[in-house]
Amino acid sequence: MEKNENKLKSGFVAILGRPNVGKSSIMNRMVGEKVAIVSDKAQTTRQKALGICHRGDTQIVFVDTPGIHKPRTRLGEFMVREAEDAKDGVDAIMVVVDAGFIGKGDIEIMNRVKDEKCPRFLVINKTDAVTPEKLMPRLKELDVSMFDQVVSVSALKGTNIDLLFKLLRDALPYGPEYFPDDMITDQPERVLISEIIREKTLRNLKEEIPHGVGVEMLGIEKQSDTLTEINATIYCEKASHKSVIIGKQGAMLRKIGSEARYDIEKLLNTKVMLRLWVKVREDWRNRKEDLRTLGYIREE
Repeated sequence: MEKNENKLKSGFVAILGRPNVGKSSIMNRMVGEKVAIVSDKAQTTRQKALGICHRGDTQIVFVDTPGIHKPRTRLGEFMVREAEDAKDGVDAIMVVVDAGFIGKGDIEIMNRVKDEKCPRFLVINKTDAVTPEKLMPRLKELDVSMFDQVVSVSALKGTNIDLLFKLLRDALPYGPEYFPDDMITDQPERVLISEIIREKTLRNLKEEIPHGVGVEMLGIEKQSDTLTEINATIYCEKASHKSVIIGKQGAMLRKIGSEARYDIEKLLNTKVMLRLWVKVREDWRNRKEDLRTLGYIREE
């Protein structure tokens, strides 16, 4: 079918939920490409990002958001504002919950969207990790009447992702093509690269360190058609964390760099010379100047 403004189903869908329920994984599945980093650490996503799904006569623009939680730092406050702001002006809202645990935090988020006028979807993710016998009693305790649709999915396995797409498509209006066919995210190249480096850092570090890790891009320079030089600094909050990130004789930092380089080369379609440094910036998550440097505070 030829795309035009009379035939295209299009719109913006906000994805809300607690940290680590799989919001980014669902968006990546929908888009068909990895446009948001994922890890098993909570609060991996720190700011809004668009993932643009093109399928036939449909364009769904997903607004991926940080997990809604009780903030303890200025960075946390920024993340919650990002999630709250995402509800404004969208065509549909998805609240994602973890099938393995549905608690007070989920119910609070559900209540925050019950008065929104757009279609609302409750998406139960990670159904591959829980039996129906354990899941159904939890669902019976929830008031799902505020939602237009309730869908169980597994972002990991891809279960019911096509069904979710169809239901979202049916809920969207006919409208314009907001983005070109070859555009799958609104994130600049330098942001995507910094997020890849942060993802590999998160995946390789101990539980207590990831929340205090940030990545500053120092420079991206194309040396030739086949080689790109990238320099970046990994921030952490304690000297003891720095030694863990670097590792014995630099082994951990080399591992992080090697894994990041692999993904960055796929992104840029060139060979990459990646240089990483590690610096201690105590309490950077509460310092406005550091948050601004890392892109977590916008100029007012």
